[in-house]
Amino acid sequence: MNLVGAIDPLYVLSGFCVGVLVGMTGVGGGSLMTPVLILLFGVHPTTAVGTDLLFAASTKMVGTLVHGATKTVDWSLVGLLAIGSVPATTATLIVLSQFDLKGATAQHLVALSLGAMLMFTAAFLLAGRTIRERYAARLANLDPRRARLLTIALGLVMGVLVTSTSVGAGAIGVTVLLMLHPKMPMARVVGSDIAHAVPLTLLAGVGHWWLGSIDWGLLSTLLIGSLPGIVLGSYLAGHTSDGIVRVTLALVLIIVGLRLMA
Repeated sequence: MNLVGAIDPLYVLSGFCVGVLVGMTGVGGGSLMTPVLILLFGVHPTTAVGTDLLFAASTKMVGTLVHGATKTVDWSLVGLLAIGSVPATTATLIVLSQFDLKGATAQHLVALSLGAMLMFTAAFLLAGRTIRERYAARLANLDPRRARLLTIALGLVMGVLVTSTSVGAGAIGVTVLLMLHPKMPMARVVGSDIAHAVPLTLLAGVGHWWLGSIDWGLLSTLLIGSLPGIVLGSYLAGHTSDGIVRVTLALVLIIVGLRLMA
């Protein structure tokens, strides 16, 4: 088969746009790519989730290299998140293996869960700063040990959410991390969140491969666009304000979330 002829430019463009958003904000992988695959390209929901997880793992590896080079990754924070997320991901995969993921019921539940998570993510994007400011005084004097335990708990929650819907590692993770670690710069939180997403999405993606919900041809086409996109986005993260991008992204997620839940 002619490889060039087999490449759909719309998939490449989608991968590039999502890659830029992930690099800039830490948000947009599962939040955008999975619903795009379902709604625009007609991919089965479980296949979209599984394929997007390996897509996210690949793009965020590149993003981690860029953030690591600019010293915007806190590896101790990444380790705390992984302590919670890795066992949670494994347990979630075991539970998912007990269901027929290709059936109509699973398709409906995945779409419904994904829509709800997109609405939840949009709320965090829009109200994240307000939430942080409201609890800033209370969390400013948070005991370091308790902050570490809560960070592990956050990783656990993210493991369940990301493995089942491919959504949750971006806006939710970044917002809560900023609350638990208010003295950490935004760029460093985003970089750490992206770095943690690598083992999380890789493990979840391999699990979905085992479950049979990966489209390898689709994945390779998306990566052609996303890899240069996330390099550009990661560079822009430290040089631009992402306020407008996050509001726009939130509005898009609300529209897409309502469409999935309809």
